[in-house]
Amino acid sequence: MAGLKRDYHGTFHHVSPKHLNRYIGEFATRHNLRKRDTDRMMIETAKRMVGKRLTYERLIEGGR
Repeated sequence: MAGLKRDYHGTFHHVSPKHLNRYIGEFATRHNLRKRDTDRMMIETAKRMVGKRLTYERLIEGGR
């Protein structure tokens, strides 16, 4: 929990309730990958993105 509070104040500065689930998801992912080196994290992230496309419409509908 302390890490989440630190991220809120140090990175985001403001968290919109509309996108709270996205902030939590990002924080959880970074926390789970924190012991891996940067190259490995980037490779794994790129692999998860293959075949996925996020349109602006889909992005903004998440908070409705």
